[in-house]
Amino acid sequence: MQDEKATFAGGCFWCMQDPFDQWLKKGVLTTEVGYMGGAQPNPSYQEICTGKTGHAEAIQITFDPAQITYSELLDIFWKNVDPTTVDQQFADHGSQYRTAIFYHSPEQKKLALESKNKMEKSGKFSSLIVTEITPASTFYIAEDYHQKYYEKNPFQYKLYKKGSGREKFIRQIWNDEK
Repeated sequence: MQDEKATFAGGCFWCMQDPFDQWLKKGVLTTEVGYMGGAQPNPSYQEICTGKTGHAEAIQITFDPAQITYSELLDIFWKNVDPTTVDQQFADHGSQYRTAIFYHSPEQKKLALESKNKMEKSGKFSSLIVTEITPASTFYIAEDYHQKYYEKNPFQYKLYKKGSGREKFIRQIWNDEK
């Protein structure tokens, strides 16, 4: 089987890389954080922060589908976001922090729609799921200091994840599952 790509937007990309990196050597081959979904070519972090480029902070995962399925990656995605908020994730506000599944094939689109439907029926969320499911476009890799931020700045990362409310939300929603 040929390696595939999966791309998700889940708010601050610092908090999205760690959960997927936990699957390195178990089918996830690489992860990179960057920007997708806007029209401006080669945006910088400073431009993204204005919310005017149309891009979302995103993570792109290269994976071996013989070792980890796209559906399993979707499960990791859902368990690390609040899919019920428009243009925000926890303490971060703006369209650059929206949730989105950027599909790379018709099969990924089908699986993404099925997983969203499953989440809607799960009873985990009291509000409507607003996560976009949209075709992948050009992925622009973020600046190096954003890559694996959780490793480079563990103290600041942990403070941010806790202080933003993400950690508490994930624990409250998914406390009965690992």
